Amino acid sequence: MRDGSTLAHTQWRLGILIAQIARRWRARLDQRIAEFGLTEARWLALLSISRGGEGMTQKDLAARLLIEGPTLVRTLDWLEGEGLVERREAAHDRRAKTLHLTGKARPLIHRIEAAATGVRAEILAGIPEAELATCLAVLERVATGLAVPSPPPPAEEAREAYRPDSG
Repeated sequence: MRDGSTLAHTQWRLGILIAQIARRWRARLDQRIAEFGLTEARWLALLSISRGGEGMTQKDLAARLLIEGPTLVRTLDWLEGEGLVERREAAHDRRAKTLHLTGKARPLIHRIEAAATGVRAEILAGIPEAELATCLAVLERVATGLAVPSPPPPAEEAREAYRPDSG
């Protein structure tokens, strides 16, 4: 850390650790769900529709998944082709499509949820509930901070701040 402070080093380590945890957690879950024949994009879309409620619009799902509409369309085309999702015209806007799970999707979602529950239990085993609650509270504050767009740094400051070894 350029300023050498303990706080700056801790913040840097936290950023790296959050990224590593996210990748490893997702990889572990992908391993478990691979047997169902679903890619990450597909199982995330199914779970989001399931958790978000029937009749969610494609636009809302894309926002929930933090992806662009065209990317989602390809995923939904596949899910619809497999008979897992139906698209219907939205009552409030005929240009919009609402998403509905089929009867074929429900048992699969239960299997995905069970796999996710098992992975969470393995990863978080032995961590007391109070510590998990504290960790969650801190991460929620981090997420809130990330939801607020930050202004770009002045050009000179941005050049000085970037160093390939700064990670």
